[in-house]
Amino acid sequence: MKLGGVWYREALTETAFFSYKIKKLIYVGETRYQKVEVVDTYDYGKCLILDGKLQSSAKDEWVYHEALVHPLMVTHPNPRNILVIGGGEGAVLREVLKYDSVVSVVMVDLDREVIEISKKYLGEFCKNSFSNGKVKLVFSDGRKFLEKQPKESFDGIIVDATDPLEGGPSTLLYTKEFYSLVRSRLRKDGLMVTQATSIYHSPQCFSRIYKTVEAVFPVARAFKADVPAYSSAWGFVLGSKKYDPLKLNPKDVDRMLKERKIRNLKFYDGLTHQTMFILPKNLRKMLQKEKEIVKDSKPVFMAS
Repeated sequence: MKLGGVWYREALTETAFFSYKIKKLIYVGETRYQKVEVVDTYDYGKCLILDGKLQSSAKDEWVYHEALVHPLMVTHPNPRNILVIGGGEGAVLREVLKYDSVVSVVMVDLDREVIEISKKYLGEFCKNSFSNGKVKLVFSDGRKFLEKQPKESFDGIIVDATDPLEGGPSTLLYTKEFYSLVRSRLRKDGLMVTQATSIYHSPQCFSRIYKTVEAVFPVARAFKADVPAYSSAWGFVLGSKKYDPLKLNPKDVDRMLKERKIRNLKFYDGLTHQTMFILPKNLRKMLQKEKEIVKDSKPVFMAS
């Protein structure tokens, strides 16, 4: 087999790498916070890479973003005010703005340059979401924003932060202290959701994020979606003050999507909702056995 041309190699763990061939290098640069690359690949189309980690690919970004956004939006009976932490390529905004009930979305991202790069090179990801009149962009650390906004509350908070890598900018967005702050900024029936890393390559990270959310919220649910570009099933954790996504059956979800005029979803529907929350036996046992709660003083790090 010939392996000519330019290949990108991403570390999955200390002993495993994932490689994909580059068709075209579109952008490479350094912001104040991270290295940013936009590349066109043969297998995954256009991709956004931050600090050597593939964040989104044209081939399947919609799987990840629909999985992150819609279970929360459907579980809440009337989501109006949403906070997004992270999500620099704008695809979370794109999905949230599909709901007519939403009157305002605050998006807080540390890195203004990533958003400008996304506008310029990843228009098919963000669509026109950044220019939507319902959106307020804030360039700040998500945690500091919550600490300085004690009077503002939200129906939903979506955390699309980068992975908790040692030395990375998002480490303290996966701790009990942070999730307690998130809970305090939610309304009495509010929900939050966070990406929770690779189930296969970082199972301990996934289980500890779940256990930490469970320690803060009366309802905590772990779920998953298969994202091929991540070379793994990907984990998510939802925390809720009141509503439980497990109480929604496929017909409930499909009915609500229809009533809310949510069309053209490629991944998420009622059956998908149900399957996302059904974890296999080994993962259920792992979550049951997990005892560690992530704290500021003892953060969790994803394998890299």
